[in-house]
Amino acid sequence: MIKPHGGKLVNRILSAAAQESARERAKDLPKIAVSQDTLTDLENIADGIFSPLEGFMNQKDFQSVVDNMRLSNGLPWTIPIILDVEKEVADRLRLDSEVALIDPSGDVAAILYLEDKYSYDKEHLARQVFKTTEDKHPGVKKVYSMGEVLLGGKIDLLKKQPDPYARYNLSPRETRLLFQEKGWETIVAFQTRNPVHRAHEYLQKCALEVVDGLLLHPLVGETKSDDIPTDIRIKCYEVIVKQYYHPQRTIFSVMPVNMRYAGPREAIFHAILRKNYGCTHFIVGRDHAGVGNYYGTYDAHYIFREFSPQELEITPFFFEHAFYCKRCGGMASSKTCPHDSSDHVVLSGTKVREMLSRGEIPPKEFTRQEVAEILIAGLRQQQQQR
Repeated sequence: MIKPHGGKLVNRILSAAAQESARERAKDLPKIAVSQDTLTDLENIADGIFSPLEGFMNQKDFQSVVDNMRLSNGLPWTIPIILDVEKEVADRLRLDSEVALIDPSGDVAAILYLEDKYSYDKEHLARQVFKTTEDKHPGVKKVYSMGEVLLGGKIDLLKKQPDPYARYNLSPRETRLLFQEKGWETIVAFQTRNPVHRAHEYLQKCALEVVDGLLLHPLVGETKSDDIPTDIRIKCYEVIVKQYYHPQRTIFSVMPVNMRYAGPREAIFHAILRKNYGCTHFIVGRDHAGVGNYYGTYDAHYIFREFSPQELEITPFFFEHAFYCKRCGGMASSKTCPHDSSDHVVLSGTKVREMLSRGEIPPKEFTRQEVAEILIAGLRQQQQQR
């Protein structure tokens, strides 16, 4: 089986006995309240999803990732995993000491072993990671709202947050064990933050023809407010997997990671995370992790040229935009279809949302009717709640 990134699957979750000891110590420790998305990062570190990271990045790793897309030891890594605080908070903290990280309920979620605290240039971070300094970009907007100081150091997790999707949330250890039980040696992962439509299904099944199994792995962490809500997406995945995917060749699980909308850099990041889950291949489609017009259509393909196959180890599958061609009589892409675009069934996301909001089922060549019905019901429920 493919090794985790960096060679070892991290585990920073304390045992029950160690948790009690940490809670006692925490009573006398300085405390920092952290946000829900930071709690998500904490759990991802502790569960090994962000292997080889054992905590929040120190200055050396942070600067190397921002400027070179690698950790300071040279290992590929493209997205900073950081803990920000205001300067007055940082000034009260001593290096080489422990800090209690407090969740919104007031409980101790984790212990931070503070190794570093440092200032940073927000515009430089935005420009390097998101390729823009415009605060209309959701990732840039978040950077500009962050505190002035970053804290670095290993963490130990005491408490996981309630998980409404726990039945689908398999950890990297669990997916690796499941792959072994199924006898799969080659596994392709598919990343999405949207409901699966026919083009997605086509890409997944094309990839599945050349590997042993498919991990359908939607992201269920923090997303934009105008993305389809997670509970609606889950229902869509449930119905499509049950009716249209081979049960012996498909695993449906979720990845509890926040979207950064960093386009090409996030494509590398998502590939590395799937490597930690035990996947050998990763589907990279059109405008992966994009938002607005900040990235080129296939920039997420081109960035893989900046890393050698030996560095990443996980193999990318690059797919162009897929569509239904009336003359071909099936799904195709620009690589396989010789016909004019007038024969292609292609709908924009805006057009699809307009149709769904009117209760109209998009063409069967674009989406499965079962999925469309779930989306329509979900949109109606949202409208009634407003």
